[in-house]
Amino acid sequence: MQFTRLSTYEMTKGSFDELTSLVEKGLLPTFAKEPGFVNYGLVDTGDHKVVSISIWQSHEQAQKSATMATDWVKANIADRVRPLTTQIGHLALFRGIPVTA
Repeated sequence: MQFTRLSTYEMTKGSFDELTSLVEKGLLPTFAKEPGFVNYGLVDTGDHKVVSISIWQSHEQAQKSATMATDWVKANIADRVRPLTTQIGHLALFRGIPVTA
């Protein structure tokens, strides 16, 4: 069973590409060192809104990631984003369909 943490942010400064670069070089390596880390991504949903998605092996690990992300954001990009929401839930389905050429 896996768990997903979804957090939404409002961008207050800079571009999505700049934010992605900062997160990829800072928060992602921090998460990658944590037990239970599975995957991470950012989504530009338009209108200066961003969704952060992380997948973890346990609910406790997902909860810990929320605290880690909050601390990292405050220390590194608080001038660029404003946190809006955070939700953690059981990941029931996350699959792709094989692509044929």
